[in-house]
Amino acid sequence: MLFDPRKTLVVQGVFLFGLAVMIHLVLLSTERFNWLVGAPVQ
Repeated sequence: MLFDPRKTLVVQGVFLFGLAVMIHLVLLSTERFNWLVGAPVQ
């Protein structure tokens, strides 16, 4: 077996969680997509 399935799933889960956190932080840092403060109505 080339890869251990358990380690592969753990690494994939950690990577996807980190990617999701990064995307949410990038969106929160913008004025238009910050849902916590609220975007100004245009």
